[in-house]
Amino acid sequence: MNLLQLIFLLFVPIFPLSVADVGTAAHYSSPYLPTACNYDSSSFPVNNLFAAAADGIWDNGAACGREYLVRCLSDACISDDTIRITIVDYSKSSVSSPSVMDTTMVLSAGTFATIADISASQINIEFQQ
Repeated sequence: MNLLQLIFLLFVPIFPLSVADVGTAAHYSSPYLPTACNYDSSSFPVNNLFAAAADGIWDNGAACGREYLVRCLSDACISDDTIRITIVDYSKSSVSSPSVMDTTMVLSAGTFATIADISASQINIEFQQ
């Protein structure tokens, strides 16, 4: 093993190759249809973990169908688990209003409740596509 390989092996555990972003999440409740992504009830993810994207990740609609790994970072967290969510809507045009405007993403009420206390209006999150 050469010196460069040894250095690489020593520093990979310290400095991960991928880094998640940090943002905020609010929640919204039904009705969830219609969506800006043109989803219908049969198009929603089977695991029922979905969200609406805000401007920072909306990408002119390219966010539709994207999956993100999301983890709660707030005091209101009830789980340290990372969940996989699917973007199904645009937060500024969703039928029901978010609990807080201008967050990174707006999780469905059920999705929010899997990682945080639903009485919290907003949480800090770590997310990665």
